[in-house]
Amino acid sequence: MSDLTLDRYAAEIVTQTELLTASIKGADLAAPVPTCAGWSLGDLLRHLGGAHRWSEEVVRSRATGPVPDDQVNDVTGDDRADTAALGSWLAEGAALFADALRKAGPDARVWTVAPDGTPVFWARRMTVETVVHRADAVAAVDGTYALDHDVALDALAEWLGFVELPQVYESVEAMRALLGPGRTLHFHATDTAPGVEGDWLIDLTGEAPTVRRSDATERTTGEAAVTLRGSAAALLLLMYQRDSVLPSDGVEIVGERELFEEWREGVSAWLRR
Repeated sequence: MSDLTLDRYAAEIVTQTELLTASIKGADLAAPVPTCAGWSLGDLLRHLGGAHRWSEEVVRSRATGPVPDDQVNDVTGDDRADTAALGSWLAEGAALFADALRKAGPDARVWTVAPDGTPVFWARRMTVETVVHRADAVAAVDGTYALDHDVALDALAEWLGFVELPQVYESVEAMRALLGPGRTLHFHATDTAPGVEGDWLIDLTGEAPTVRRSDATERTTGEAAVTLRGSAAALLLLMYQRDSVLPSDGVEIVGERELFEEWREGVSAWLRR
């Protein structure tokens, strides 16, 4: 279940895209993106713009099955082109998608790649996609990055919600390889307000991974094999292996770091597809 409303996601997609385009003004589209090996800044923008337009088509058409995603995966283009023009194209796609979301409303039925079946899934997924790729753009131009706490916390919750889905792993066997006695991970967002949930326990000791979210009165610190503490934004970028973007806002890892790294690699298989 998402923590933000569809209208907030729609607004955030536009806002995050505006922040991204503002951060790359005058940049060279051929500049390498250090957090996306082999990609140029132009490749990154074409990918994100394609993702927005693909999701817009899914929602606008009320798709009942998979929609071809060539525009997401084909990032080829001329990096000698005008950065401002590509930025305008990116902003246009974000606005079109936000409009499609608002017209559809939160309860329309559409195809989704994971359980949900409503536009809210795509609104949340593309908000996170935009947030993470803005971090990539910032890394490419050596800029600075900040993210509102509630957006970061919701994006982190989405990631951790994927943990229980078999389709995010390379295979069932790969998922089972992560399981074993004593294998638990605790995530604690240190910048949550009183009464706001910012703790998760990932339990790998059973027959399948499970996630338990708890509030401040149910701290699981000390019970887990490895505990990660940091701001919601820092934890989010660590999950997406973009932690170098926030070097001054790191994550404290206490306990079995190797378990965390093994788990993150295993649950990140969906990102490599």
